[in-house]
Amino acid sequence: MHYVIGDIHNEAKKLDNILEQIQLTSDDELIVLGDLFDRGNEPDPVDVYLMITALQGRFIWIRGNHDQWLADYIKKYFSLAEKERKKLFSYTYNSFDLIKQRMTEVDMLNLANTILKLPLQTELDIDGKKYLFAHAMTSNPFKSEISDYYMMGNWALDLFFIEGIEGYISLCGHTPTGTLLMEKPGRYLEKDKNSIWVNQKENVYLLDCGCGFASGKLACLCLETGERFYSKNNLLEF
Repeated sequence: MHYVIGDIHNEAKKLDNILEQIQLTSDDELIVLGDLFDRGNEPDPVDVYLMITALQGRFIWIRGNHDQWLADYIKKYFSLAEKERKKLFSYTYNSFDLIKQRMTEVDMLNLANTILKLPLQTELDIDGKKYLFAHAMTSNPFKSEISDYYMMGNWALDLFFIEGIEGYISLCGHTPTGTLLMEKPGRYLEKDKNSIWVNQKENVYLLDCGCGFASGKLACLCLETGERFYSKNNLLEF
């Protein structure tokens, strides 16, 4: 089976809850759509990282903008002399300080290098269906875009939500489903807006269900069965 998880944002307990629900085996694969870090109600970025990397050989980690920002800051910070580090602006979010309490400089730099090598988009063919995975926005595999396109989206993001990429099913995070401001042809898969959203053409799925915020959830979708899993032990099917 192939399971896809939306933005985690430091929420180790919610990630652990999802992993308990889906019970990955050696035959399964987990695709994480990026933004492992920053924010979180009970933030634990190190445990999030350790849980994901313990799944070596069974997961794909897509690079998100928060992952990129953290990696860039780590590289910048440790490139400076000790006295110069004190002059550097603080990292905007909580992840850097929390990680620095538990990881050595070498380990933090290894984390940064790992992030910077992560794919911006991945393509899989599953049961005859072609899937694209990116953090914010996918592109036709035959047309390469700049990194911010995949991690942040661009001016055509709303149109992408409506039209998708012809011939592919796209799965993305980045945009919290509860904050979709304009009415788009599509539907929430559950009764509330903090759930997975799919467009009318059923070729774009958004899986950032607000994890990292007080009312948000971590979401997971099984591609073969259509089962949806949410943190706090909710399991639903469509």
